[in-house]
Amino acid sequence: MSIAGIVLALGLLIYLAYRGISVLVLAPLVAAVAILFEVGSPLLASYTQIFMPAAGRFIALYFPLFLLGAIFGRFMEDSGAAAAISNRFVDLLGTRNAILAIVLACALLTYGGVSLFVVAFAIYPITSAMFRAANLPRRLIPATIALGAFTFTMTALPGTPAIQNAIPMPYFNTTPFAAPGLGIIAGLIMFAVGIGWLGYRSRQAAHAGEGYETLALKIERPPLRELREHAQGEGFDIMEVGSTEPASDAGQPLPFWLAASPILVVVLANYLLSSILFPRLDTAYLSLPEFGATSISSVKGIWAIICALLLANVYLVIVSKRLREGFKRSLDDGANASVMPIFNTASLVGFGAVIASLPGFGTIRDTVLGIAPDNPLVSLAVAVNVLAGITGSASGGMSIALQALGDTYLALGQAANITPELLHRVTSVATGGLDALPHNGAVITLLSICKLTHRHAYLDIFMVAVAGPIIALVALIVLGTLFGTF
Repeated sequence: MSIAGIVLALGLLIYLAYRGISVLVLAPLVAAVAILFEVGSPLLASYTQIFMPAAGRFIALYFPLFLLGAIFGRFMEDSGAAAAISNRFVDLLGTRNAILAIVLACALLTYGGVSLFVVAFAIYPITSAMFRAANLPRRLIPATIALGAFTFTMTALPGTPAIQNAIPMPYFNTTPFAAPGLGIIAGLIMFAVGIGWLGYRSRQAAHAGEGYETLALKIERPPLRELREHAQGEGFDIMEVGSTEPASDAGQPLPFWLAASPILVVVLANYLLSSILFPRLDTAYLSLPEFGATSISSVKGIWAIICALLLANVYLVIVSKRLREGFKRSLDDGANASVMPIFNTASLVGFGAVIASLPGFGTIRDTVLGIAPDNPLVSLAVAVNVLAGITGSASGGMSIALQALGDTYLALGQAANITPELLHRVTSVATGGLDALPHNGAVITLLSICKLTHRHAYLDIFMVAVAGPIIALVALIVLGTLFGTF
């Protein structure tokens, strides 16, 4: 009965999230469904003593990353830096290479710390104009943006400040640059698979005589409330569902070198702080109870990302006069944009903690751990990928898996002579596969921005944001097993 309750709760979570119900309300409700199937389990105690503490721990640990990341995204938008970077790639590569130009522009922005939601809203008008000029099918626009914003820069490339690269750090005592060589290889595979698929589809369309306006597409728009949850939570005020313009006017873009420099600040500061400065500091005080009885190896990764984003935000204010003039509005918008994403994710983490407390989860856990018992990388990848797919959230699925099994996989890795850095990179890359199933919030929002439906555009999103990352994950596990961490 316990397993039946877990399966039903997960099914309801997928279906109702796809229907647009806020996970803030949905997660505790479906957790209650699972509890009711376990006769004798205390409902209220499970909520107040398991669900809420797990959600609270996630917020306490990662709120600075969400806050500073959202502010940085807003600053990049309002200063005109995001538009400058996008326009530069378009100018360099031209309309004949429209797909490559858009992918690279999205990749640079997200690798620098700009939210994928911000990127999607900001770059869609440019993408639409380029695809029209090149007479490429508009149904390929969502997949093009997804490849640059939702894949290799989110999970694979070393040093990315994305939350998907930060969550494993306290569990494995690693830095954002864990397993850099393997991460780069995985990222290149995702890029190659995605570009290869989009190139094939564009040639196929050209051969069939399909252009930008060939299909008279009917827009299937999600309800306004759903868009507000996924988009307004990232700092946008959507006045009309499916609007193609970001809510704030980017104005005249900065020179490219100046627009790209904050991204360089994030990456360099992140590396220098996590790999050089913090390990050399005298941090013996961290062993005291008031500081959590921890060590610098457990916190240096998160400290580095916090400081790197803070430095980049200060730098943007210094170099952008336009940002200084609207500083209060930009700061408020960015701060407000951080609230909904972290509470949504924390609610999913609380749901996962409740599920992990049920007896039926022990059977599921043992089944997962029994997959390839000689190689915990395989069962780790399966667990994270499946949970990310179930929740429709990369960070939510990863957090659920690590809270339930993080210590177990660290011990299994040590027993199998697998480094924590390899465990980190496999975990991070594994979140970027099944998370992009149709009920994923970013997918729904992206299709709405592009005025397309799942029927018209999801196959290509699946190929670049699900199939490509899974292929890269398999290659990562094989290389890590054969050659270790590099």
